[in-house]
Amino acid sequence: MNEKICLPGPRLQEKQSESPPDSSFVSRAIWFTAGLGILIITIGLLITVLFLTTHKIGLSQSGKEFLASSIYAAMIAPISAVVLNWVAHRYSDKFPRLVFLFIALAQTATAAVGCLMAGIVLEIAGIIPRSEYWQEFRGSLPFAILIALLIGMSMSVYETLRFKLQAAKLELRTRQVEQERAYKLLAEAQLSSLESRIHPHFLFNTLNSIAALIPSDPVRAEDTVGKLASLLRFSLNANQRGLVPLSQELKIVRDYLEIEKTRFGARLRYNIAVPDSLATVKVPPLALQSLVENVVKHVVSKRTEGAMIEISGAIESDRIHLEVIDDGPGFTLDAISSEHGLGNLIARLELLFGSAGQLDVNRRDGKTAVRLSFPA
Repeated sequence: MNEKICLPGPRLQEKQSESPPDSSFVSRAIWFTAGLGILIITIGLLITVLFLTTHKIGLSQSGKEFLASSIYAAMIAPISAVVLNWVAHRYSDKFPRLVFLFIALAQTATAAVGCLMAGIVLEIAGIIPRSEYWQEFRGSLPFAILIALLIGMSMSVYETLRFKLQAAKLELRTRQVEQERAYKLLAEAQLSSLESRIHPHFLFNTLNSIAALIPSDPVRAEDTVGKLASLLRFSLNANQRGLVPLSQELKIVRDYLEIEKTRFGARLRYNIAVPDSLATVKVPPLALQSLVENVVKHVVSKRTEGAMIEISGAIESDRIHLEVIDDGPGFTLDAISSEHGLGNLIARLELLFGSAGQLDVNRRDGKTAVRLSFPA
């Protein structure tokens, strides 16, 4: 007979989550960088126009058209970028349904102002005569407005979608963090509930043993009370720490066995063979004690000859193996319920280690071996 339980579920731990960048800060940084680049290009273009005007350098028709287009772009783009950024950040939250109308009006106004300024620069550069200023303005204004609206609306839609995407990611990440915290709190509550169930059974049995000892052996009864106090102190501290050193767990196991010997006498025999090198290994509190208590409750107490309990431990491939062997008739895990001591232990292992925790029960040489294994 060989039976194993592999425990599913995530290990009880809290994941670290990264904080997303501030979307408004990123957006302003992008606009600032773009505006600075446009401003530098505009200044360079104005210096070029001034140089051509001062030195009276003539340009071909293609050169004049290229320079005129560049001047229009330089006069409209910086103003448009500044106004678009200002309108978007000022009115997006206040008037979310009207913000695109405000942006369209702002882009139209900046296009008109840019055309007026571009006409002045073109006149200074000698590309157009003064008499054709308003004719140039009326001819260039519709195209400037159309281009400004296309670029401005496209950038506004892109920024809006990007902001919504970042907001959705932030909300999703926040929900994930909250869900992970809720799972952790639930798991801790379940673990505390499971550990609290261990105490009453043992406490009642020990008190009965002490009551039986008081008339016949008061000194031993007093010693048993001390061991009981030590065990209860350990269990209370264990609830706050989650895992405990194996040396402390073994001390509790010895105290428990000595307490039970007051009830069963020679019927209870035990041997603990755990290497000292495992003393600092972290183990679930009262896990080994639960295995020992199962033998005492279901084998020692029900047989006239009692039982021999052997406790051993080893570490292999970064995994801890704790084993409790008895010479009783054996059992299977199929009949173990959640209210049973081993059922309680299985549930605690699932919360602490997930699928990395295992509980094996098998028969070897006429003895029952219960092995508990989990990551070191």
